[in-house]
Amino acid sequence: MKRIGILTSGGDAPGMNAAVRAVVRKAIYDGLEVYGINYGFAGLVAGDIRRLDIADVGDKIQRGGTFLYSARYPDFEFEEGQLKGIEQLKKFGIEGLVVIGGDGSYHGAMRLTEHGYPTVGIPGTIDNDIPGTDFTIGFDTAINTVLESLDRIRDTATSHVRTFVIEVMGRNAGDIALWSGVAGGADEIIIPEHNFDIAEVARKIQEGRDRGKKHCLIVLAEGVMGGNEFAEKLSEYGNFHVRVSILGHVIRGGAPSARDRVLASKFGSYAVELLEQNRGGLCIGVVGGKVVAAEIIDTLENHKHQPDLSLYELNQEISY
Repeated sequence: MKRIGILTSGGDAPGMNAAVRAVVRKAIYDGLEVYGINYGFAGLVAGDIRRLDIADVGDKIQRGGTFLYSARYPDFEFEEGQLKGIEQLKKFGIEGLVVIGGDGSYHGAMRLTEHGYPTVGIPGTIDNDIPGTDFTIGFDTAINTVLESLDRIRDTATSHVRTFVIEVMGRNAGDIALWSGVAGGADEIIIPEHNFDIAEVARKIQEGRDRGKKHCLIVLAEGVMGGNEFAEKLSEYGNFHVRVSILGHVIRGGAPSARDRVLASKFGSYAVELLEQNRGGLCIGVVGGKVVAAEIIDTLENHKHQPDLSLYELNQEISY
């Protein structure tokens, strides 16, 4: 294999640029040519492809987002879209591909491998909801961004003796809420993977007030419900002076943390090594601190991501 391509797909995540940088520089170091594909699978089908040199990835490791841009392209789910992408791969002489993204991106990578183009998936999403890895690129940065907001919100909540519902991203996974909630000393963490009783939440808020507590922080994963809806339901049990803060896409932005930069660099380098061995249909992850690779189809069909619910129980015990 002498020429490989790389694209980022789905939602952007801090650390994607670091992964692209690692792929480009590792490949060039090993004597390969690298082609960057703009706007994910949509750009692949459109032929929005350019050669990347060492200088093209200079000063990128510290930047959030993705300089290759990203776009959602549902048509790639179908064979017609896949074949159009393959035409472009042939046109540019690209023999293997690295895809950085989430589960939708993984499905695209798997289809290309089935068509004879070895493709390796790198997990890049702030949601941390990809099976086969303990952590995804962007997750660590995202939870630190939320943590900074929680610290600030606590100040104003205390000043006015208020309850704050902080809605965070995560799609259908509760990892962002769980990790940032524990780190931020949240009074309650509401996630899709664990049932909750809103009457019990109200009781704990009132109990805290009765003993003189000046604030209450509730971190809510968007996969459960919206922050305003939760606040309305809570108001049925009393006047807790509730305010809602929806952090939204601010969680996706910003310079990646040291952990995300290192993780992305490891993933990118390993992806190149796999393609050099002509191995495709694989997704990379980190399990127990070790970088590993697994079959994409097995990962998607036979495994399901589960958050560390011991953190939920821990917060219940120490969030008086």
